[in-house]
Amino acid sequence: MEEIVRIRLKTTKCKREVRKVREGAKRIMKRSSVEELKATAKEIRKDVLKMLAEAGSGHTSGSLSCVEIMVALYYYKLRHDPKNPNWPDRDRFILSKGHTCPPLYAVLAHRGFFPHEELLKLRKLGSILQGHASLFTPGCEASTGSLGQGLSISNGIALSARLDKKDYRVYCLLGDGEIDEGQVWEAAMTAGHYKIDNLCAIVDYNKQQIDGWTSDVKNLEPIKEKWTSFGWHVIEVDGHDLKQLMDAYDETELIKGKPSIIIAHTIKGKGVSFIEKDAIAYHGTAIKKADLEKALKEVEEGD
Repeated sequence: MEEIVRIRLKTTKCKREVRKVREGAKRIMKRSSVEELKATAKEIRKDVLKMLAEAGSGHTSGSLSCVEIMVALYYYKLRHDPKNPNWPDRDRFILSKGHTCPPLYAVLAHRGFFPHEELLKLRKLGSILQGHASLFTPGCEASTGSLGQGLSISNGIALSARLDKKDYRVYCLLGDGEIDEGQVWEAAMTAGHYKIDNLCAIVDYNKQQIDGWTSDVKNLEPIKEKWTSFGWHVIEVDGHDLKQLMDAYDETELIKGKPSIIIAHTIKGKGVSFIEKDAIAYHGTAIKKADLEKALKEVEEGD
């Protein structure tokens, strides 16, 4: 009888510790103010530019458009533990538009998943930072870059949480050009059918892709109504407004019985005027080292 009591007490203590860690993780994410997150976003954007200039290749304009999306997620909402990247109860983030991995790498470095100096080894032989998001990188949940696959991966992870009776959430960032892919809509239908309410997708809706404006290549509108018709809860925000993003992430946690998607209206090449002006040309092109100082100054002096 005493042994049973000891086991029960030990189990209760373990449950309390798990709850404490989970709540603690949330507190860590929420301790930064909007102003602090704005400052962080500037540092991430500058790191992205330095990484790409040093690498001499990569995707500049699409990386700059999704910085605030990732900062709001990793500094406010996502439950994670850099000291224990495989923590079973962590939330998961899947970067479906895997070619825009520089801001993800920069955020992971700032959060402590690996040393900051590793960032300048982007795309170098033997580096942990591949040209597309990769499991080689600590904190990265999936190897992506073959566009259209990330939402399917996210569905599987989210359904796994349901089967295992876990309460972690799954977040998936899609590119707007990427959702030309048919697999995205198969995954959208699946998520709606199975009512995967621990899933939140985000579309980086910068309205440009490798071949031009999305409205010319394959018009996505009416984008909100399309996702709604597939059984999703849809939220539209300014994808560079951190407060709007934070509120949207909070709202998705309250939605039950259906997946959620945040349509984040963004600017391709955000923060650097000459990249914004010629964003399509910078889709798969790195900023030149000769232009780096000017770009960094613009980011520092920007809003």
